[in-house]
Amino acid sequence: MRKWTYTPARDLDLHGLDRLTSPRRERGLIGAIGHACFLAAARTYLALYHRMRVEGRSKLPVAGPLVIVANHTSHLDAIMILAALPRRLRRVARPVSAADTFFTSLPRAGLASVFIDALAIKRGGTGRQQLAQLRERLTEDGCCLIVFPEGTRTRTGEPCRFRHGVGAIVAGTGIPVVPCFVRGAHAALPPGSRVPRPRPVGVRFGEPMRCDDESDCREGWKQIAESLEAAVLKLGE
Repeated sequence: MRKWTYTPARDLDLHGLDRLTSPRRERGLIGAIGHACFLAAARTYLALYHRMRVEGRSKLPVAGPLVIVANHTSHLDAIMILAALPRRLRRVARPVSAADTFFTSLPRAGLASVFIDALAIKRGGTGRQQLAQLRERLTEDGCCLIVFPEGTRTRTGEPCRFRHGVGAIVAGTGIPVVPCFVRGAHAALPPGSRVPRPRPVGVRFGEPMRCDDESDCREGWKQIAESLEAAVLKLGE
């Protein structure tokens, strides 16, 4: 029989907005219930209003740790990917979201935390500490991180270059990284729009990739970002 051990929550010393904006934040009971209810409603909404199609779900690993990298065109992107995941991965999936967009106030941060269980990260010069904390969530918790390496939504619908931060999270770990292409979200809810349009959307998953042979340095991070960018764009062809 495995010996039982007590491990305190990582965010035990954090409160209020500090807790909600920390990559160390853990899901509580209210968060688990809110997350499950929201995704059940989102799956129904996306299927009926946007006729969402999902391709390549069988390529996803059975369990975490896992990183999903995708293009970023709309606020619908993270919700679509969460809804497209099988239940076994939906329960441990954590989108990485911009702190200056979704975590600027306590009510806004609370909604992002409870409904999509997002982890906040600062854009522009993301510190090593934040990236190390995300890597820790992967290796110790076995979670599924959803990352948008472009760093921001495209304003034109055309993809932007991937930033190197994703490489710093996975370099040398051997953790599978699944490329994902989100289609139609920009037409359904472009930046600046508040009301979604009834446009068809889709999510396509590719074959998992591994980065254990890449060096955990800036050059290695760059190589990883470029390889993942090419894999995501190929799915959109």
